[in-house]
Amino acid sequence: MTVRTLRIAMNGVTGRMGHRQHLVRSVLALREQGGVDAGDGTVLWPEPVLVGRDGPRLKALAARHKIAHWSTDLDTVLADPAVDVYFDAQVTAAREAALRRAIAAGKHVYCEKPTATGLAGALALARLAQEAGVRHGVVQDKLFLPGLRKLKRLADSGFFGRVLAVRGEFGYWVHEGDRRPAQRPSWNYRAEDGGGIAADMFPHWEYVLRELCGPVRAVQARLATHIPRRWDEQGDAYEATADDAAYAVLELQGGAIAQFNSSWAVRVHRDELLELQIDGTEGSAVAGLWRCRAQHRTATPRPVWDPDAPAREDFRAQWHEVPGDGRDDNAFKAQWELFLRHVVLGGPWRFDLFAGARGVQLAELARRSSAEGRRLTVPEATP
Repeated sequence: MTVRTLRIAMNGVTGRMGHRQHLVRSVLALREQGGVDAGDGTVLWPEPVLVGRDGPRLKALAARHKIAHWSTDLDTVLADPAVDVYFDAQVTAAREAALRRAIAAGKHVYCEKPTATGLAGALALARLAQEAGVRHGVVQDKLFLPGLRKLKRLADSGFFGRVLAVRGEFGYWVHEGDRRPAQRPSWNYRAEDGGGIAADMFPHWEYVLRELCGPVRAVQARLATHIPRRWDEQGDAYEATADDAAYAVLELQGGAIAQFNSSWAVRVHRDELLELQIDGTEGSAVAGLWRCRAQHRTATPRPVWDPDAPAREDFRAQWHEVPGDGRDDNAFKAQWELFLRHVVLGGPWRFDLFAGARGVQLAELARRSSAEGRRLTVPEATP
């Protein structure tokens, strides 16, 4: 086996997601497992280079994780021919410009979603990367969650028959920040910084629905800012200008209807923070991040509506647990492995910046639908 080092400029790792999921649980975890087996006799060894604006925090982070290189000068890092990949987990508003610089420098690019604040910018990035001949990818971590992988396995086997409907529930109560600290950064609630739950979550729902049931062909949405006043990391009050809840009816290719409720102003009364149910003519299944339970047509009971007596059936007990395949891993790490192999080996890769643009498009259409109060179709000609 030969070892090939891939130097990865990682921008945005001082944030919670960039630090925990991408640096610690993905890139550093890949090093701890001995690198990535490329499958051709080569082991890929990821070497992170931390990039950001806060020098003291980067220095401390590098020291904590024994990382040799960090910098506050992105252009200098991108000019280094030893750097192979640029990764971006910054705030959304800063992502597009940084990705453009990385593509211009000839770096392969991988980034969080949304890839840009609007569809025009997202498509421009994808076309720039394509023209530059660099590998490009966008994080689509939900597809690699154990629960959704089980759901995908059922879908691929024909378990559902003809899919009729999809119901998605996502969210939790994000504290306002006055009495208890907020669990999410304040920029998430400022539209001018690219915040909003539609911008954050609709890119996820686009690829999840596409992979499981088919592409979205029409959207009708209502966005809301339920909590108009919040407190930032310094304890200062600010006006929330971005939506913190989005309610959508999405029509899928083939006729199925998906309903998605996404909210940072809801208290959880379900098994997991994300639950997705698919109902079909032959069976139904409900999945979260980890678990998946199913009920086939042959095992479907015959409930009878009776409002005059308490329910005697344990409806949850009538579903069976869908087993895993023994390959459960951190969802972010699993996609990082695939992308690093793609950087070296090439070949088909569907989680690219064009896929990222489709997610941005759905979020943009949801905002328009809410503002205009009408159903909007999703153009089929989008990449």
